[in-house]
Amino acid sequence: MSQITIEPVTSETLHEFAQFLHHHLSNGRSPERWASELGTSWNEERPNYGFVLKDTGEIVGGIGAFYKTRTVHGKVEKFCNITSWCVLDKYRQHSMRLALSIINQPGYHFSDFTPTQVVSATLRFFKFEPLDERIAVILNLPWHPFDRHKVLYRAEDIEQILTGEALQIYKDHVTFPWLEHLLVGEKDRYCHIIYKKTQFKGLPAVMIYYLSDAELFEKYFKFVASYFIKNGYISTHIELRFLKQVPWPAKISSGFNAKLYLSKTLSPQDIDYLYSELVALDL
Repeated sequence: MSQITIEPVTSETLHEFAQFLHHHLSNGRSPERWASELGTSWNEERPNYGFVLKDTGEIVGGIGAFYKTRTVHGKVEKFCNITSWCVLDKYRQHSMRLALSIINQPGYHFSDFTPTQVVSATLRFFKFEPLDERIAVILNLPWHPFDRHKVLYRAEDIEQILTGEALQIYKDHVTFPWLEHLLVGEKDRYCHIIYKKTQFKGLPAVMIYYLSDAELFEKYFKFVASYFIKNGYISTHIELRFLKQVPWPAKISSGFNAKLYLSKTLSPQDIDYLYSELVALDL
């Protein structure tokens, strides 16, 4: 007889969940890699690694989760980022219960940055709100000769400039080989940029996932663009909501599947992609 249960994913059962995701969500990522990337904890104790749906002890669905405690506007906030939601067709009627296992955890702000249309519809039913999905596609031009005093890319230079929480953010994300880091600014004021190499219309490009200071980024963007074009990247892509003004020349692309968040107190401007699936998984 079928017996449906929902259980938290623990360190002991993470590899079993990883095996399930390998077979049913993406076999291009090995079970070991699934387990390693979903197991990223940033030196912080976490309540679980998500939840799994089981039928008589066998995994038939699951949702992964990343957790992080951060300081926002001087207040300690707890974040839960949902990822890798996969349920076998036969058990789709239990998907809502599985989602509730995650979002009924008290005290968290929730997000899903890579929802499918089906997942998006489910999360919107639970009052998740969309983030602005528009992206500025900025043409990189050789505005200035490269100035390494304004654009820092070597690890030793970055670690010498950053301090406190900013340095910890760098250390927590520099371990992911698919992410790149830059500082742009001068003297004692720099903007930390985290980006990923990508392609746009068959040409090399960069997608920016994090800016520590939008005003500094816009002020010094011509130096950033010069650095990128010098290294062969034709365009810079960044979500419009991260910018106060869009550098020229640029066009705005839209029509993407919106990222989602659920919070009673935080605004979209408070939601970034640090400590989430977008950085911990090479998507």
